[in-house]
Amino acid sequence: MTAAMMSNDSLSGRTVRLVPLSVDHAEALFTSASDPEVWRWMPRPRPDSLPEMRAMIGRMLADQARRCFAVQRLTDDTVIGSTSLYELDLAEGRAEVGATWFDRSCRGGPCNAESKLLLFGYAFDALGLVRIALRTDNLNERSQRAMKRLGLTYEGTLRSHMVRQDGTRRDSLYYSVLADEWPSVRDKLLTRVAAKGTA
Repeated sequence: MTAAMMSNDSLSGRTVRLVPLSVDHAEALFTSASDPEVWRWMPRPRPDSLPEMRAMIGRMLADQARRCFAVQRLTDDTVIGSTSLYELDLAEGRAEVGATWFDRSCRGGPCNAESKLLLFGYAFDALGLVRIALRTDNLNERSQRAMKRLGLTYEGTLRSHMVRQDGTRRDSLYYSVLADEWPSVRDKLLTRVAAKGTA
């Protein structure tokens, strides 16, 4: 598949590898999720303990409409984050991307961009999806700018869509990429990965 070599259900790039998520990744993911800023825009609270992390992973794995991955750094095989396809509907050819976080040490590096490159490639090239959507909090301007830079299309806003962790209600902005747009988005992701260098 383009931009990702598949081996034993893993997706490998230049700096990271996506491997099927398991409860065995809980300890490493609990460490990578330790930065509260990572969870500021998440709809769920950050797990406060290793048992809570295991429970969260268990719930994710029990969802048949998910494909969940742990993100490993290729240089040392350290698990540095997580990402998933969810609400996966193969009959309709669509999914959303979420449950994505990275260790604070990955900020500014290629890990997030390459993880999306690998995940999108898997979705479009291996699963044959037609549409991938991403949603973000209306206050998360950094995320909105990132999606626009990648060439994703803003579709609209679901008003008062979810409850934030602080109890306020958020509007959710939806962005998407379609299969015929994927080559252009792929090229932008490849350029970003190359520009950010190695992890």
